Amino acid sequence: MKPIIIGISAAFFFAFTFVFNASMDATGGSWIWSAVLRYIFMVPFLVAIVLTRKNLKPLLAEMKRAPLAWLLWSFIGFGLFYMPLCFAAAYSPGWLIAGSWQITIIAGSLIAPFFLTTIYTSNGPILKREKIPYRGLLFSLIILLGVIIMQIESAQKISVEVFMLGFLPVLIACFAYPLGNRKMMELCDGRLDAYQRVLGMTLASLPFWFILAIYGISTVGFPSINQSLQSLIVAVSSGVIATVLFFKATDLVRKDMKKLAAVEATQSLEVLFALAGEIIILSIALPSLTSWAGIIIVMLGMIIHSQASIKESTSLPEEIIHN
Repeated sequence: MKPIIIGISAAFFFAFTFVFNASMDATGGSWIWSAVLRYIFMVPFLVAIVLTRKNLKPLLAEMKRAPLAWLLWSFIGFGLFYMPLCFAAAYSPGWLIAGSWQITIIAGSLIAPFFLTTIYTSNGPILKREKIPYRGLLFSLIILLGVIIMQIESAQKISVEVFMLGFLPVLIACFAYPLGNRKMMELCDGRLDAYQRVLGMTLASLPFWFILAIYGISTVGFPSINQSLQSLIVAVSSGVIATVLFFKATDLVRKDMKKLAAVEATQSLEVLFALAGEIIILSIALPSLTSWAGIIIVMLGMIIHSQASIKESTSLPEEIIHN
């Protein structure tokens, strides 16, 4: 149950992304700087945390061991995750992005075949490709059903063009984030803690953010002070606190794909937290009864999915070890 609670806490802080990205876009801020500034601002905070824990040297040694892999999976897990989300904020309201982001629940299950399982038999260890957890995927669909119901009324008020520009980038992000996260867990194999891994991925993704920053300077100029301050809030809440919490939760269950899918399912609560944030900060209207029905279905789906995944995983033989 501990990984689930940590996952819910991460969802709360992740919701700041949707609220403040919507706020920055409403005040004329560019999506480019919303993306770049978050990761640049994350660096000093994460360096301070890792230095305090005296874990910087092991991290640098681990990154030196496989630099290309770090660059690749950090670009996918951070670059192809956050840049599309910020781009979508320029074309879609925060509620739609938060709702579309829940596809990551299904994405986390669908990418299972990209990983191998070590099964120890009487003839020795055998590598076997992971299978899609169809039972957990079924409960994920319940969560998505709630999300769809919750967004029906608002979705009818936007054009197809706005929907596509807001949806397709988020779809890319939905697959990139869990793929990059899991591949980095596989690469590190428990040798780094959550703080080290987040810092390492942030540092490895910096070349991409610097290139994007140069593009931003040449096209939209430098960011405003207001956007910089809001980006700092997002960096601390979503970039540092939420990411570390989420990575900590996934680290606790990294050897069990079914429990891992359950932890990722907790991120469905971002819709609820984002909705509350937009009501409080951006003064949006209260949701309709139909939307509240969707919210209830999302919560029930998350609980059912998590419990079913835990029960199913505890029934597996102990000799099955996921790499």
